[in-house]
Amino acid sequence: MTDPIRQTHYRACHLCEAICGVIIESEGDRITGIRGDTNDPLSRGHICPKAIALQDLHEDPDRLRQPMRRVRSQEGSYHHEPCSWEEALDAAASGLMDVIEQHGVDSLGVYFGNPSVHNYGMMTHQNALFRHLRTRNRFSATSVDQLPHHLIALWFYGHKLMFPIPDIDRTDFMIMLGANPVASNGSIWTVPDVRRRIKDLLARGGELIVIDPRRTETAAVASEHHFIRPGGDAALLLAMIHVLFRDNLVALGRLGDFVDGIDQVAQWVSERTPVWAESISQIPEDTIVSLAHRLARAPRSIVYGRMGVSTQRFGTLCQWAIQVLNILTGQLDQEGGSLFTRPAVDQILSAGPGGFARHHSRVRGLPEFDRELPVATLAEEIDTPGEGQIRALFTGAGNPVLSTPAGHALDAALESLEFMVSLDPYLNETTRHADVILPPTSPLEHDHYDLIFHHAAVRNTARFSEAVFPKPADAMHDWEIFVELGARVAERLGQPAQPATPPADLIDLGLQMGPYGQSSEHNLSLASLRDAPSGIDLGPLMPQLPERLQTANQRIDVAVAEIAEDIHRLAASSDEDATYRLIGRRHVRDNNSWMHNHHRLVKGPDRSALWVNDSDAGRENWQAGDRLELRSAAGAVIVTIAITSDVMPGVVSLPHGYGHGRQGTQMTRANTLLGASCNDVTDAYFLDDLSGNAALNGVPVTLLRYNTGQSSP
Repeated sequence: MTDPIRQTHYRACHLCEAICGVIIESEGDRITGIRGDTNDPLSRGHICPKAIALQDLHEDPDRLRQPMRRVRSQEGSYHHEPCSWEEALDAAASGLMDVIEQHGVDSLGVYFGNPSVHNYGMMTHQNALFRHLRTRNRFSATSVDQLPHHLIALWFYGHKLMFPIPDIDRTDFMIMLGANPVASNGSIWTVPDVRRRIKDLLARGGELIVIDPRRTETAAVASEHHFIRPGGDAALLLAMIHVLFRDNLVALGRLGDFVDGIDQVAQWVSERTPVWAESISQIPEDTIVSLAHRLARAPRSIVYGRMGVSTQRFGTLCQWAIQVLNILTGQLDQEGGSLFTRPAVDQILSAGPGGFARHHSRVRGLPEFDRELPVATLAEEIDTPGEGQIRALFTGAGNPVLSTPAGHALDAALESLEFMVSLDPYLNETTRHADVILPPTSPLEHDHYDLIFHHAAVRNTARFSEAVFPKPADAMHDWEIFVELGARVAERLGQPAQPATPPADLIDLGLQMGPYGQSSEHNLSLASLRDAPSGIDLGPLMPQLPERLQTANQRIDVAVAEIAEDIHRLAASSDEDATYRLIGRRHVRDNNSWMHNHHRLVKGPDRSALWVNDSDAGRENWQAGDRLELRSAAGAVIVTIAITSDVMPGVVSLPHGYGHGRQGTQMTRANTLLGASCNDVTDAYFLDDLSGNAALNGVPVTLLRYNTGQSSP
């Protein structure tokens, strides 16, 4: 018997936005080691525990390796059984088409989860199916995450992917709101090894100011941390803009040549004073003034806000104000400020810019963005009879039962569908409702290029990842599944099948036609990336405006009419009656529900508890380990509490992605975990009214003693 072949593979970890370079050692079909790639120009050898867990994901016995069909037993209960690819693909295509032919194309709903942008085949080839099924009922994780970023990028810079990226490696002063990159490795900010980058910032005399209702892992290494009342960020940011105008600190520099609307903004914030903001944010007036002055006077400065400010009632207003602060201080498109990437495969030049409010949801009238509706309306679009009611659903790489508002309501709604298909490697809380589950190959069984995250990277780089293991004989890549489904739907419609180009060939074309391709000294192609398996450094981010702007007149207009209306909405809003405000919490090991089935990521102490402030616990006479009922307008869950000084008084924090153990799932490890789904108490009607993005932070909640049923004092 011959010994297994030993091989060394170079790859980017796909489990979060940091896309860290890894080196994977294998013997035959077995992984023997995973370590950071010190030659990767972006991550520089850094990895987190998720990269090591790539092995767990690949080897997970619960990961589906063949299609599954839902069948009904003689007793009337449902379960899933394996079936052939031919049977599964035929059933999926015919089931979807049966519903559409009877009820119309808008009877189909489509939902894509977060992992779909971590797998380029999902992005390059989903249109092989959906060009035939142009439903208005499309949804994704975007509207429980970063929708406000996309909307402001479209309004200010002309394209949904025009994200200004914090140049942390060259800045002097940074204000960070609602972001925890030490745990997340960055978000809409591909910034691996961020802890070392923060240390370097502080070592050169710079400052990092973290503003968050929780003293996060990032706040622990920052130069300052300020607690802020959940949902108070917009007031703080508007007051800082007010101070810049009031104290003559506005200095646009060269941005003044192509920025419009400054005078209107000054009028909009004339009454948004630090005193007013203190009453909403609980940040003292003098602190607000100091932050604005320090920001304006720093040679190179940045304001950055992420998940915590996007997923709240004024998320779009927050993102608008952040961009305005960077513009008013002249730090947009400046080294050490916020800059735009120049990715090797430039989707800004090849993908549509997006659009807003071209149609609205049927039941509640929520606006679309980029042809997607807010996912907070998905359950009611299934439940509410009438023309356009969703009767069939396709989900791709998503678990909205655990990750979208009022998940328990969606869980119930899914059971009423006439047909459901899921492209997913797991039988989870959502896919357990699917009539057909189509599992793609393991991520290590296909090649990969990060189409999205190079658009958000702190440095311009390019890297192509070859497959670590060959595709098993009886397996399909996700892009092949889309192609096969599309061919079957086309045949049903009497249309010719479209030829399929593998994703790698599309990347090769994008590289050659891109800014570092045939017309540049780099002459970049897929072949040159294959010759450099650790990736190629294409240099630091550089100023590109106004040429990079995708607006019709290549100018930035900051006076967006919808924003003026939102400022009035904020000023007129009153605080809902609530004992406490709920915020989320993520950990470096388990930032999504699908990571809970892997030993390396869930080992260690339980991380599912509800965090409560120690002074609140003392007043309520609560002890660590007590079980309480957490209630909101949307529902109630039972939680175990942990007591800490790391959340501000009046705030409670529950992590995302828990709530496993439901009947019909095949998630052995996850189903042993404690913890409730925070999205069983987030409210599908508690939204950023402007964009429709879910407000997952600042949810009004009350706590009751679970053992007695009596409300706490």
